Amino acid sequence: MSLHKRILSPSVAQALAAAALLLLPGLAAAQQTTDVTFHKDIEPILQRSCQNCHRPAGVAPMSLVTYDEVAPFAGLIEYKTQLRDRAGAMPPWYAEKDIGIQEFKNDPSLSDEELAKISAWARGGTPKGDPADAPEPLVFDDSMKWTAGEPDLIVSTESVTMEGGSPDWWGDIPRVRIPLEEDRYVKSVEIVEVNDVPTEGTGRATVGGRFIFHHMIWSTAELDENGNRIEDSVTSWPVHEVGRNPDIFDPDAGRLLRAGSYVYSDSVHLHSNGIDTTGHLEIGFRFHDKDYEPKYERALVSLGNGVDISIAGNEDGQELHAYSVLNQHTKIITFEPHLHAPGERMCLEAIWGYTVETLSCVGYDHNWVRGYPYADHAAPILPKGTILHIVGYMNNTETNPNVPDPRNWQGSGNRSVTNMFIDLGIRVALSEEDFFEEMAERRRVLNLGPNDHVIGCPLCNAPLVAPVEDPESDPTLVAGGAD
Repeated sequence: MSLHKRILSPSVAQALAAAALLLLPGLAAAQQTTDVTFHKDIEPILQRSCQNCHRPAGVAPMSLVTYDEVAPFAGLIEYKTQLRDRAGAMPPWYAEKDIGIQEFKNDPSLSDEELAKISAWARGGTPKGDPADAPEPLVFDDSMKWTAGEPDLIVSTESVTMEGGSPDWWGDIPRVRIPLEEDRYVKSVEIVEVNDVPTEGTGRATVGGRFIFHHMIWSTAELDENGNRIEDSVTSWPVHEVGRNPDIFDPDAGRLLRAGSYVYSDSVHLHSNGIDTTGHLEIGFRFHDKDYEPKYERALVSLGNGVDISIAGNEDGQELHAYSVLNQHTKIITFEPHLHAPGERMCLEAIWGYTVETLSCVGYDHNWVRGYPYADHAAPILPKGTILHIVGYMNNTETNPNVPDPRNWQGSGNRSVTNMFIDLGIRVALSEEDFFEEMAERRRVLNLGPNDHVIGCPLCNAPLVAPVEDPESDPTLVAGGAD
């Protein structure tokens, strides 16, 4: 499966989405729009994919809980959901559904049928329907901000203030001691910004407009008597970025949080959102059981290009490329594109032998930096020697709402008006034994036959290269797995 190029401006994408809507199977011509009602069809969609943010006191600009709250925004909801995998789409999840692996953890995206229901409801007069068809309402409390589940431990950074209209700021923030009495392995980490920005009436129009923390590169470590990190105690963690979803580690590769260590960061990027704002970050850790021990170690793979980025002004469809050769068997846990304002899309390829296969393509929105955790039975299992290749698609024109002035040439840099090009995804290293065990488990779980193809597992159906037991010790085994 070769890499697909889908470079569409927002206007073209919207037109195609509208045309495609007419062909969706969930919107057959015989269907009456009155068949789709708020309580029966729309409310369940909102509960699953929208209300975690769009609720009273939520981070989104309007509540989408009751019929009276939702109906006035029916047309906007139809428009935003049909953007699907491009900047501005709601819910903010941009994995393309026509290429690559399609199974992810915590995927809030909408199906073709759900999009068709929203359109039929919005264009059919927004019928309310029978309240008896409504699902049980969600109960909202402070824990709703934690999408990966209520943390076992929450650590807060000190508050900082950014004045409205002030320039970007980079630097370090005070270290925070972790109130933990024994070492624990972490199954997921989630960071949320808590600030005093009103949820309504601010007229926000900047990148990441609700927030002031653009990103934080951080680790945890014990400190010596001079306040410096003790290097053999350091655990690095995924970069926090504006709008980021939780990071869920492989069940067999939890990360160690040491008792008495500190949250340590010397690379925090703050930006003004147009109004004076005071905020801090809350880091939520969820732990494995106390007797847990990880099976796999992290695979340290550098996949990005920060040197020869050159993006011309007033030009769409520009590409960036980066490659990395895997020097050990590797399982990819998440794909996480990191671009800056001109970025519209990134694709991840795996090149093995004569095979060039697209693992994932996702749209990119600089306001919502997403990580895409693969489902356990879908995570790519790649042999050493595989070449990972990322392609970034850049739109530095006025059709990209995130670009403040498309006339400008852009190169590499930390600021949002310069650029980065990195896959920050999580990967783990596999031993030879683990590699073949993982593939055998994949074949078992998916019930693979000899002619089945698994995206991201080039050797899953190549038993001739798999080690086998000595047939003399087990006569039921035949060398190479052949009949």
